[in-house]
Amino acid sequence: MRLQSIITGEYYHIYNRGVDKRDVFKNKADLLRFVESINEFNQVETIGSIRDIRKNKTEPKALTKFSSEPLVAFVAYCLNPNHFHFVLKQLVDGGIAKFMQKLQGGYTYYFNVKNSRTGALFQGTFKSHHISSENYFNKIIGYVNKNYQVHNIPKNKADFVFASDTEYENNNFQIISKEEGERILGIFGGNKDFKKHCDEIVFIIREERGKMSLLEEDSLPTESKALAG
Repeated sequence: MRLQSIITGEYYHIYNRGVDKRDVFKNKADLLRFVESINEFNQVETIGSIRDIRKNKTEPKALTKFSSEPLVAFVAYCLNPNHFHFVLKQLVDGGIAKFMQKLQGGYTYYFNVKNSRTGALFQGTFKSHHISSENYFNKIIGYVNKNYQVHNIPKNKADFVFASDTEYENNNFQIISKEEGERILGIFGGNKDFKKHCDEIVFIIREERGKMSLLEEDSLPTESKALAG
């Protein structure tokens, strides 16, 4: 639920899952299509559909660069088989809402046509939580960056996971904003120390609640449980 307006220049934890907890990625091609959509739809300029952009290509190009002003800056993300988490900074007024509408709407259309289905694919528009303190930011970024590690991912679905930890550990920012990524690594003293921080967050969360099934609702970190120091 969004009880307050999303403020430009502020950071937000954005998340959603498949309706009825269903998988939103049935195979690797679906995952790549969603990644492609993240890149193509993150721009102020209207671009039409992914289908129109890629109509002359037989395989989706997972990582492309957008040519217009971005709506949001990605700070962390994790795509799981039936849900996703983002840490986003809104760059223009209404940017997060516009980006999420294009992303979820476009992907739902693709998924429904491909699978001969109709109706909603995601649980509503999206959920958002304002990241209002440094301590909470530090916990949320670790939680999102390696979110797949707090879940029991079945072996047959392990390939349907895509997370920002790879970008940070390799200093190779593709979806993550280069400016935001370099800022994060600077704060934590480099990729090795940032990885250590994220691993510690995952350890703490798993100690608190154990590894959760993908069918369980996430017990999200709260302000009151933010790390001290």
